[in-house]
Amino acid sequence: MRKYWQIFKISFQEEFAYRLNFILWRVRNVFQILLTFFLWSTVFVNPNTVIFGYDRAKILSYVFGVMIVRALVFSSRAVDVSTDIAQGDLSNYLLKPVSYFKYWWTRDVSSKALNLVFAAVEFMVLYFILKPPFFFQKDIYMLITFLLSVIIAMFLYFFILFVVSAVPFWAPELGWGSQFLMLIVVVEGLSGSLFPTNVLPTNLQSLVLATPFPYLVYFPVQVYLGNVTGLDLVKGIFIGIFWTFALMFFMNWIWQKGLKVYESIGR
Repeated sequence: MRKYWQIFKISFQEEFAYRLNFILWRVRNVFQILLTFFLWSTVFVNPNTVIFGYDRAKILSYVFGVMIVRALVFSSRAVDVSTDIAQGDLSNYLLKPVSYFKYWWTRDVSSKALNLVFAAVEFMVLYFILKPPFFFQKDIYMLITFLLSVIIAMFLYFFILFVVSAVPFWAPELGWGSQFLMLIVVVEGLSGSLFPTNVLPTNLQSLVLATPFPYLVYFPVQVYLGNVTGLDLVKGIFIGIFWTFALMFFMNWIWQKGLKVYESIGR
């Protein structure tokens, strides 16, 4: 356990070693939130406007809820795994007495902790500047369930990252491309970080909710806002848990296959 604590501390310190990268990541997130905020603010310029069951207060609360959840779920150092495989650096870790998965999970937790602090500061600054209507959840049960849904989302994203990062085992040149397609196009589009999933047509909405992606952002935010209760809440939690274990087993399977063809190119 001690070695992973050391990894956590070193990873935390590394975030400050590459200040420009970290700052650009935070600036990107702030601009994305501002873009989404002003987009929906324009759509709901009339306080009495109601679209897809959302009024101005609800949709802007959703936007700011996304800001916090994204900081916890999408901040990840494991995006570098595909580079390790493509460049042969994976060999360095396979020879060490540490679990490669636990190593990157520890680095991810370190990154999430730091990003959460900055996201909280950005939230307060933007809240006082923009003065949006925001719903503060006070129900302890809903807050605990929200925390559980966020933990599930973090594991889901971690396993999705590792599955996508396995592509370079077979096609080293496609590492970045596969990540862009999955993480920027698919995940951003279907997770609910750009728009609430329930604005989609009913049939398409049901299809998307059967995938793991809405449980990364959309579902946790809806839980926080109190829009998911009763059997729907229990169902959502169980679907998230199902996908977590399904992706974990798939990740282990595809990595076992990948290690058999790994050639340590560049080493």
